[in-house]
Amino acid sequence: MRYLVKARVKPGKEQALLRAIEDGRLGRGSVADDEYLWDMQQARMAHDGTAHWVEVCFCRIPFEEERPYWEEYFDLISVCSECDCTRRLEEKLQSSGESFLTRLRSEA
Repeated sequence: MRYLVKARVKPGKEQALLRAIEDGRLGRGSVADDEYLWDMQQARMAHDGTAHWVEVCFCRIPFEEERPYWEEYFDLISVCSECDCTRRLEEKLQSSGESFLTRLRSEA
C-alpha cells in the first residue's frame, strides 16, 4: 500500500535529521530499513514548508511500524491512504515544490 505523507521537520531537528540521512542511520532497525533514505531522496518541499513523500507500507495499520522512526524528526501532518497513491502520484510530486533533501542541506 502507498501513502502520501505530509510532515514538518520538528524545530531544532534539522541537523540531526540531515546527519541521520547522510550516515544512513535513518530508519535503522526498522523492517523498512533503506526505504526511509529512499523516501527522503524523493521527498519534496512544498511552499508552506512541509515535506511530502509517498511511503510504501505493508502494516495492517497504516504507518504502525514506521511512525516512531519518523516522529523522532517530524511532526506528521497527514498520512493519506484514501488517494490514488500510485506511480503517477510519485511522478507528480517530483514536479512540484523543490527537493526536500536539497533544501534541508542548504538550511543546515
